[in-house]
Amino acid sequence: MAKRGLPDGAYGLKEGQTYVPYIPSEQALPEFTVVSVLLGAFLSILFGAANAYLGLRVGMTISVSISASVIAIAVSKALGRKNAILENNMVQTIASAGDGMAAGAIFTLPALFMWGLNPNPWVMGLITLVGGTIGTLLMIPLRRYLVVSQHGILPYPESIASAEVLVAGEEGGTGAYYMAMGGLVGFIYKYLGDGMNLFSTEVGWTIPGIKNAAIGLDVLPSLLGIGFIVGPKISSYMFAGAVFGWIMLIPMITFFGQSVASPIFPSTVPLSQMSYGDIWSSYLKYMGAGAMLCGGFISLIQELPTMFKSFREALKGFGGKANGKVSRIDADLNPMIMIGGIVVAIIVSVFIPQMHMGWLGALLAAIFGFFFVTVSSRLVGLIGSSNNPVSGMTIATVLITALIMKATGWTGTTGMVAALAVGAIVCTAAAVAGDVVQDTKVGYLVGGTPWRIEAGMMIGVVASAAVIGFILTLLNQAWGFGTSYIAAPQATLMKMIIEGVFSADLPWVLVIIGVVFAIVLAILEIPIMPVALGLYLPIYLSTPLMVGGLVRAFYDRATKKNPEAQKRGTETGVLYSSGLIAGEAIMGLVLAFCAYFNVHVALFKEPLWPSWASLGMFALITVSLVYYISRKPKNGADN
Repeated sequence: MAKRGLPDGAYGLKEGQTYVPYIPSEQALPEFTVVSVLLGAFLSILFGAANAYLGLRVGMTISVSISASVIAIAVSKALGRKNAILENNMVQTIASAGDGMAAGAIFTLPALFMWGLNPNPWVMGLITLVGGTIGTLLMIPLRRYLVVSQHGILPYPESIASAEVLVAGEEGGTGAYYMAMGGLVGFIYKYLGDGMNLFSTEVGWTIPGIKNAAIGLDVLPSLLGIGFIVGPKISSYMFAGAVFGWIMLIPMITFFGQSVASPIFPSTVPLSQMSYGDIWSSYLKYMGAGAMLCGGFISLIQELPTMFKSFREALKGFGGKANGKVSRIDADLNPMIMIGGIVVAIIVSVFIPQMHMGWLGALLAAIFGFFFVTVSSRLVGLIGSSNNPVSGMTIATVLITALIMKATGWTGTTGMVAALAVGAIVCTAAAVAGDVVQDTKVGYLVGGTPWRIEAGMMIGVVASAAVIGFILTLLNQAWGFGTSYIAAPQATLMKMIIEGVFSADLPWVLVIIGVVFAIVLAILEIPIMPVALGLYLPIYLSTPLMVGGLVRAFYDRATKKNPEAQKRGTETGVLYSSGLIAGEAIMGLVLAFCAYFNVHVALFKEPLWPSWASLGMFALITVSLVYYISRKPKNGADN
């Protein structure tokens, strides 16, 4: 096949032009094969587990489409398979379900463990299966409008990138070298630090002259990689929120409270005796929660008109095309399968053991699922799956559901668990719907068959649902959710909101301060969610993200006059960063298994090397990232 890249019109159509994909409708290549299904399901489980570990530590997940595409291309080349682009697309489609399912689980379900309920792993899997099914099937009628009609209008940044990787793999190299090197570095670094305990993976310092002002960083390759992937804007917004909280608000609270002898709610310790960490956990987290809550509602309000228009236009196109003959590249799953699957999923949610949702919970899950699947799908077209603010949608769902359930007589643990279950289903549905629209856009660009892509996503949903509950159980028993090592920030926030509604003891003054802060950000047209997340999370997480963002910013500036070099370096950096994240996460899961089975791998009780050595190790990882994005491939050796 001749080298030609993505077809003309992939980035936008000229007047009167019709887009013809890389593999046109009349050409049918293998898509559903034993290799594509098995490899895709395996990667869905693997990347789902890695994203679960990552999200429970950092509070965010990343899209795996590019990483899965690279692995699929490498495997197909190793097996000597020709014309495998649609097979490889199917692999990344099935695999991408893993990060959506992980997000739905980790943003909500760890609260069950923190309540001491020890949920059954199969029950947790069933909750995510219901949410993933609703998200996948509800997205189908939106496809023609959001993917086809909006082609060239919605940019779909990550879909374009994934399609380019698939086409490049069909025509030349794979890029697997960079991902493998990053994975090896992340894997070894994690073992030396948190495994053998040679050095501390968290360093921090107080700022002289300002009591309780502090800065620090978790010296982890994954955070550096995330910062590079999300870029300088998002990482700087998070860092700004952290600086505002840790270098301004915490010292200010300390200054005004140092002479107060009595504890101030919700803390039980006087301010004069509290460290900066105590003030963050007792006060700052609630302000961040209020800002995130307000950000979620503002996002919803802004998207409501577009959401209704999108769904109205989508239903028109869906109904008009479904009864006629359609080409291979425009054939969705049968509407009866879609409707029947949604109805069955909603009915099943009523009877999920231990969750006590009932018909009211199922109805709320269906209503919010409809709203946020539509919002999520459109936002992915604008900003990509990695930046999709699913947590804001979940916050809105959990708060409104908890208020409705309390008003209708639900009380105690039963009501709290039911509200959380609704949030888990809606969160999973919104996250998976974002992955579906991203994957169908990739299929549209390369010439995949929509109904096969939609069915492939369901395979990934089932595969991930089968194991996600066991992964959460493993991580909780190894380290415990809500601890400093695996803080589960999003789930902790959901827990706080639900408890505050049902027990009426939420420190609303602090929440309202956060809401006002978010409103000020909205007036200034500053993105609320990343700043609020930086305020909510410890500064130790935002600092290394900022380092990764700065590497990306400096490289973009240095190559501003050479777009080809800039594009090559960015793609290399994304692959290397994805490897850093995956390698560290896989070793994290290995260490969790060791802790679960009481296998001790640490050689030292206390870190052997001083903190400056930790910074030196992190600096070496940063230099390696700079090296790989700057070097030029030699004779295809990097393939």
